[in-house]
Amino acid sequence: MINDFCYLLRVRYAECDAQKVVFNARYADYTDIAVSEFSKAIWGSYQDLQAKGIDNQVVSYSINWTAPAHFDEVLAITVMPNKVGNTSYSLQVDFYNYDSQVIIASAEIVNVMVSMSDHKKMNIPKNMRQQLESGARGIEIDHAGVK
Repeated sequence: MINDFCYLLRVRYAECDAQKVVFNARYADYTDIAVSEFSKAIWGSYQDLQAKGIDNQVVSYSINWTAPAHFDEVLAITVMPNKVGNTSYSLQVDFYNYDSQVIIASAEIVNVMVSMSDHKKMNIPKNMRQQLESGARGIEIDHAGVK
């Protein structure tokens, strides 16, 4: 986990449910934030992608939980490239308790690269494919206020 791209997030009270754990649907929000930061680290801002006429659309998302997360805990969310196809790519997203390093959940998200003009599938440009395959190892974004 230490060498992967890592996004640190502190669980807020409003993100917890009646069982006093993070509500399951929040993990999709957390994934979106972490993947957005990962994409920014490898490709630049979303506006940079749009300026190139490129966008991404989520086509699949699956998640499995192994432990709960609670209010005020810090989650370390790692993002790694998994499979890169011609027009689509999947990312492995793992959620850890920052302090204990216990894995909380693992997810896979699949995106399709599309053109901004008509939102039709397009091949992943060669330079973007290389950046994606290389990932963003060693980059840590701290929105939890840990450091």
